[in-house]
Amino acid sequence: MAHFNIKVAVQKFGNFLSSMVMPNISAFIAWGLITALFIPSGFLPNESLAKMVTPMVTFLLPLLIGYTGGKLIHDHRGGVVGAIATMGVIVGSDIPMFLGAMIMGPFGGYAIKKFDQLIEGKIKAGFEMLVNNFSAGILGGLLSILSFLAIGPAVDVFTGWLVAGVDWLVGTGLLPLTSILIEPAKVLFLNNAINHGVLSPIGVEQVKQTGASILFLLESNPGPGIGVLLAYCFFGKGTAKKSAPGAAIIHFFGGIHEIYFPYILMKPMLFLAVILGGMSGVFTLVLLGGGLFAPASPGSILAITAVTPHNAGAYIANFAGVIVAALVSFIVGAFILKTGKQSEENIEDAAKKMQEMKGKKSSVADVFASDPGTMPKNVSKIIFACDAGMGSSAMGASLLRKKVKEAGLNIAVTNTAISNIPADAQIVITQEELTPRAQNKVPNAYHVSVDNFLSSPEYDALLARLQDDGTDELHEIVEDAEEKVPGVREHSIEPGINEDEQDDNELLREENVFLNQQFANKEEAIRFAGRALFNAGYVKESYIEAMIARDELTSTYMGNDVAIPHGTEEAKKDVLKSGFTVLQIPDGVDFDGQKARLIFGIAGKDGTHLEILSGIAVTCSEMENIEKMVKATSARELMDIINVGNN
Repeated sequence: MAHFNIKVAVQKFGNFLSSMVMPNISAFIAWGLITALFIPSGFLPNESLAKMVTPMVTFLLPLLIGYTGGKLIHDHRGGVVGAIATMGVIVGSDIPMFLGAMIMGPFGGYAIKKFDQLIEGKIKAGFEMLVNNFSAGILGGLLSILSFLAIGPAVDVFTGWLVAGVDWLVGTGLLPLTSILIEPAKVLFLNNAINHGVLSPIGVEQVKQTGASILFLLESNPGPGIGVLLAYCFFGKGTAKKSAPGAAIIHFFGGIHEIYFPYILMKPMLFLAVILGGMSGVFTLVLLGGGLFAPASPGSILAITAVTPHNAGAYIANFAGVIVAALVSFIVGAFILKTGKQSEENIEDAAKKMQEMKGKKSSVADVFASDPGTMPKNVSKIIFACDAGMGSSAMGASLLRKKVKEAGLNIAVTNTAISNIPADAQIVITQEELTPRAQNKVPNAYHVSVDNFLSSPEYDALLARLQDDGTDELHEIVEDAEEKVPGVREHSIEPGINEDEQDDNELLREENVFLNQQFANKEEAIRFAGRALFNAGYVKESYIEAMIARDELTSTYMGNDVAIPHGTEEAKKDVLKSGFTVLQIPDGVDFDGQKARLIFGIAGKDGTHLEILSGIAVTCSEMENIEKMVKATSARELMDIINVGNN
């Protein structure tokens, strides 16, 4: 457990470093191009234009990193203080202060964030702007002095050690050994800490002195990955072999290295292939004098070509480094696959394992999705399924039902919990993370995966196929969404609660609409919504934890800046009566990489909430309505916008 926590901590640290650098890669490329073209040894030497090189690397790039790091902590205000603090390390050093910017930017953002929290609610009306401006200026100034006197010199010394270490590795011919660390680190998602924390800052310093750096190619070389994928193309089995050619194209030309990680995880012996491939590639680069004048991001052969110094020797060296790495990786990988005695590989399981290791949704997981099945003929019913059947599936069903009716198709669209999907289901739509569960429940159905219930292109694609099938002439028109499907309004009314008596006014009340909210993270927002449902008498207090558990199972983010946290299927017993709460969050809160500006907390009992939920879904499917609700200045105004969808 301790080892796992350390790995997660390193991943998070690396991702944070990457978040400071990646948004500014275009600035690195611009500086690299100007350097490669106009310095005295460049492709088009120009003394006047070359004057931009030093100010850009000395001031522009560190300030961008410092601002971005502060902004990650405390939005624009944190970014400004982070940039001011970064100026101290820039002036106090003779080298490009990227490491210093990565320290002082976030520290400046953190300092002003804590100050703002300390004075929150204590400033008299009319003095807010005065306090905000002077506090940021004074704090930023003090931090810039601190960074000038202490942080800058310390980073200078540390950078000197790193540079000396790299020079020693190069001088002794040991630089290829770095692949023993770098290649496994990539697959374990620890590469960002190495790449952006060490290699890139030193690489920029080397570019300033020599015009190119081999360090930019240690991690971004696509050779080891393409070698393994080509080995699978020839010697793999099953779905791994079938998917390898497409993955190879994405990896080599798209620069998405993550695509080959599952292939390594299926056969851990292949770590040896990428390590030896990486070592061979680095050795070739050292031998021929390869290197780049800026980071290659993403690590595509196209990006590498674009930031290779413009001379024939550099192109030959860099391409040779990629080709040699690919050949060695291919030969070793082919041997491992050819001599292995394992059964047919399951690339989908490996992709899921990779996603679990990453700790968040993988950008390439969809490539390895299972076969959805065969599109049925004479479709009469489409089922949306989610864990509990009360929130996301109900909203998705409402939107698709509207589209089905507008298309003139006579098909029923209903929603249910995955555990209640009927055995004769023809088409089942689920969130991507839940599709495997749905496939296990009804393996013979046609399955559609979506990642955005409010505006998924899969809806239109499905409708197009259904229209081609001619199903609109084969079935009776069904307008009632809540047909008798287990889990979908197939219920007995609880004694004491008459379904007809719980109208929209009781489901969503003005006191349960909270405007201009701010939250540090999604868990804080979900707990706030759950507490509001509890205080309003809709749920038992235990329902709050069930809302957290439901979002951990699969994100309740719906798309279009909307999230709908609700409880698990097991927590339905904790719902006393149906109800909603609405949180307006103008600045948004992060939901697994997506920004939610509107949160609808849901408690659903006996289907009494489905009509208003349908209206919310229709309203939120249009971004114009989202913007209106985010800008609403009163609870009644926001509710009136929602009610348009119910009319």
